[in-house]
Amino acid sequence: MKAAVKPVKRYYLSPQTGKAFSVQKGQIIRVIDVAGGQVSDLVCFARQDIEEYLASGRTIDYNEKLFPSTGDILYSNHSNPMLAIIDDPVGKHDFLFAPCSREMFRLTYGKTEPHPNCLDNLSSALGQYGIKAFQVPTAFNIFMNVEGSTGGKIRVRPPLSKAGDYIDLRAEMDLIVGVTACAAGKCNNYRCTPIAVEVYEKSEEPIRTGAQSLQASCRRCDPGSH
Repeated sequence: MKAAVKPVKRYYLSPQTGKAFSVQKGQIIRVIDVAGGQVSDLVCFARQDIEEYLASGRTIDYNEKLFPSTGDILYSNHSNPMLAIIDDPVGKHDFLFAPCSREMFRLTYGKTEPHPNCLDNLSSALGQYGIKAFQVPTAFNIFMNVEGSTGGKIRVRPPLSKAGDYIDLRAEMDLIVGVTACAAGKCNNYRCTPIAVEVYEKSEEPIRTGAQSLQASCRRCDPGSH
């Protein structure tokens, strides 16, 4: 696509918040790290049947890799393609960790007081589609940087993403999508910042947004868009 194109939807997620929306098959979801070093949890459900959802185990199995990137397919629990990664300049994301939760903050950080978290943010946003907290699966943790040792130990490192970095995912079916600006400290290098999401119509080529930076574009996102 040589000419610059405009998204059909824009969403701006303030730090430690979440958003849910629907997309049609073939549309492209662009998730943008506005300030750099920020993780975004993404989950999705088949719009025709919310009992079909994004599945970490099947995706890792069928792609034969822990860290999906450009050219890989994200599969459902019914083994159907849900999302295709079509452009991924960062190339490092996680599909092992569950969304952060009140329980995670208690067990990992020793926090007993209420704290914003991705599980609550996702379930709250997805509630309009009849999706409950217990139905939220392991998220595709965009920009999350996880390393593993030969002994099986996993460590969370700061994200590799810089301000304006993005990932483009093409919907392989009509979907309900939930995303967050992750609320956990460790995976965001202890600095929670915004996430922006843009939805584009079907394209056979990488999306080009013109001369303006993605970060500048994000400042115009409508937090109330549906």
